Amino acid sequence: MNKKMFAWIVWAVVLIGIFFVASAISLSVGTVNFSPRELISVITQQDDETLHAIVTQMRLPRILLGLAVGGGLSLVGVLLQGMFRNPLVEPYTLGISGGACLGVCLSIVLRANRVFGFLALPVAGFLGAGLVIWFLYNLSIRKGILQIKGVLLSGVMISYITSSLIMLIMAVSHTEDLHGIVMWTMGSLAATNWGLVKLVFFVSILGLILSHFFCISLNAFSLGEEHATHLGINVERTKKLIFLVTSLLTGFFVAIAGIIGFVGLVVPHFMRLLVGQDHRILIISSFLAGGAFLIFCDMCARTVIAPLELPVGVITGILGGSLFLYALARKYKEL
Repeated sequence: MNKKMFAWIVWAVVLIGIFFVASAISLSVGTVNFSPRELISVITQQDDETLHAIVTQMRLPRILLGLAVGGGLSLVGVLLQGMFRNPLVEPYTLGISGGACLGVCLSIVLRANRVFGFLALPVAGFLGAGLVIWFLYNLSIRKGILQIKGVLLSGVMISYITSSLIMLIMAVSHTEDLHGIVMWTMGSLAATNWGLVKLVFFVSILGLILSHFFCISLNAFSLGEEHATHLGINVERTKKLIFLVTSLLTGFFVAIAGIIGFVGLVVPHFMRLLVGQDHRILIISSFLAGGAFLIFCDMCARTVIAPLELPVGVITGILGGSLFLYALARKYKEL
């Protein structure tokens, strides 16, 4: 076993350990706190149905959702940053989140939940994201070639347009609708429907598997598209596939959990500093670190001003932005 492979295994074990520690703390901390022994007793013995329900029906789904959404957004960040060769690109740069958010806002205002139940918001969000994906793709494709710069610029403009439409909807909405829109746009892992949680987790793992098919291509992309072509990479097909996969994943996660910023930007950036540029380790390490980071942020959101709960997007913005500024300050100091 060479040194690089050994280092990758060590990092994977460390990140898995961090994930389990974050999960255990999140299960233990809240309006009702548990010691490690009490937590094991509540899960295994089920003597108190109320405490058992708190752990298994309220906190455990949030942990699985945190792993799926946090890991998934980090995956998208790695893929997009590799494709654009720009470490500042994140999942929400393409404007897909704006489309999902607009769809959800319309769903709330039109009371779609009365017809479709708890699926109303996710379905509306995914339809809104899908519409933006279709529009963005057709706007950026020229003679079968996906224009990377065109995708980025169009995505930024779409974000501005959808943000303006969302503000328009908020300006004419009733108070109860306005509160629902604001809380959803700030992000939440409060979806405790097990069917929905299992679906999100399945999609996240599927995204992880698909992402590994792009490892070699993304490593070649770091040398430039011309060099990647000389290395035998079908550049245009790879760009289209990455665009499709990242767009669908972003739209799906935003539709489920709302807008949770900075995870897809900060986590891949820090993982590159720790494990290096090779996407064979960067993808899995970013997935694990993103899941652990979002689980920790969700725990903070539940406990900082308990019994009130903060939107998790607020915590990721504060922590993620602070960490990113710290990393930039250290980098400039070393220059």
